[in-house]
Amino acid sequence: QVQLVESGGGLVQAGVSLRLSCATSGLSFSNYAMGWFRQAPGKEREFAAAISWSGGRTYYANAVKGRFTMSRDNAKNTVYLQMNSLKPEDTAVYYCAAGALGQRESEYRYWGQGTQVTVSS
Repeated sequence: QVQLVESGGGLVQAGVSLRLSCATSGLSFSNYAMGWFRQAPGKEREFAAAISWSGGRTYYANAVKGRFTMSRDNAKNTVYLQMNSLKPEDTAVYYCAAGALGQRESEYRYWGQGTQVTVSS
């Protein structure tokens, strides 16, 4: 059974940093690209970041570029999202996903349950 479990979310003030983790099990982790998506209240889920199976390529949404960094540890079957200089508009439920490298939800086969990030001004 494939599981993706996000952690590291919370309530923080604007300007601080958070690191999200996504621990996976039940899949050949190093064979999958990984993505982070987010869904703000009242909005559709959107792409945030993606990383290739090797970690050699990363892609970011314009809204997070320069502030967020995605990485992976294939030995630990885990991906991370380092979020710096957080803004209130980063408030969302953050989901990790495993699949093909891309920015569309349809490219990802497996999804986690999400972790809430709330940024206060």
